[in-house]
Amino acid sequence: MNPFMRGMTQPRTRRDIFKLAGASAAGLALAACGVQGQKAAPPKADAVADFWAKQQKHGKVVFANWPEYMPEDKGPLEKFKADTGISYEYKEVIQENAEFFGKADPVLRAGQPLGYDIVVMTNGVQLQHMIDLGYVVPLDHSKLPNFQANAGQKYKERAYDPGNKYTVPYTSGVTGIAYNTNYIKDDLTSIEALFDPKYKGRVGMMADAQEIGNFGMISLGIAPETSTEADWRKAGEKLKAQRDAGIVRKYYDQSYIDAVSKGDLWISMAWSGDVFQRQLAGEPVKFYVPEEGGTIWTDNMLIPKGAANPVDAIMLMDYLYQPAVAAELDEFIQYVTPVPAVQDLLREKAASATGEEKKTLEEMVASPLMFPSDEEYAKLHSYTPLTTQQEQVFNPIFQSITQA
Repeated sequence: MNPFMRGMTQPRTRRDIFKLAGASAAGLALAACGVQGQKAAPPKADAVADFWAKQQKHGKVVFANWPEYMPEDKGPLEKFKADTGISYEYKEVIQENAEFFGKADPVLRAGQPLGYDIVVMTNGVQLQHMIDLGYVVPLDHSKLPNFQANAGQKYKERAYDPGNKYTVPYTSGVTGIAYNTNYIKDDLTSIEALFDPKYKGRVGMMADAQEIGNFGMISLGIAPETSTEADWRKAGEKLKAQRDAGIVRKYYDQSYIDAVSKGDLWISMAWSGDVFQRQLAGEPVKFYVPEEGGTIWTDNMLIPKGAANPVDAIMLMDYLYQPAVAAELDEFIQYVTPVPAVQDLLREKAASATGEEKKTLEEMVASPLMFPSDEEYAKLHSYTPLTTQQEQVFNPIFQSITQA
């Protein structure tokens, strides 16, 4: 199936599974596993250099990823194999971050390998635990020339991993607001629409603590990245008032998008990729990043401690930053690529395409859901960084609202 047809006919599953962890007691229990270990000291530069100096190419790489995150024909991986001679195993074994961390932690703590050379994880508490506990191999940036040359500057300035010491982005998405244009005719721009009594009973909010916490803080002019416990409580009070006023119909996982499309919800917090899929299908949904701000999340490639083939892994990580390869990947994934040159490559492809493929490629190129403008990027925040102790305060504040 062609990538553009796949995008219009297959449901997006990746954000669905990720977000279910936020409201899941089991997920929280798993997330708590293993965080009792001592925080690892930052690696010394000499130790990192010594580690990489001892590594050799083995001709094989094992890549652990999420479902629906690689073209069905494995085109980028096949090109990598042809160009480098490195064979691959590609395993769609990551269903959500908390579950994956819960399984990985006892293995890595025991000093055993996971059996994967590349793992993809979302910025958030589990990735932070992986880094803090010393479970991630520091990267040798001399082996990442394509990343250095082609990654957007914003993807080299990630608060959760300064200097990309441990990770490089795979793809990103945006949490903003979607609304049904059959029921809301105004051109909305503000986050305050989610709190507007005129939409009482027709507003959807996320069940995930970090997602809803971010929006509560953003609505108060608070930057989540630098927020304090007092800020969390202020946001919690505003979100509780919203709930108690009957404005919120329900706290959702990915099922919100069906509710918006059908008109059960008129407006909701939303993930960019979900909305773009519905727009391609001609459904009456519109997405915007509030003028006050939205959230950007990133799925990141990393090399877990004990990986058997780190040189092969870092070669593949870097290979995916070649613009042509990144374009093939993003045409399938349809989220935000870390390689800005992809937009021009897809524009060139659209110019020579015909029919439905041409129309879809043009929509991709023009969509801020795949290619946010600098102005939109400037409004986007990361999740609140949390220690294990802070999680135990943060999560109950917002779960007491969504799970009441």
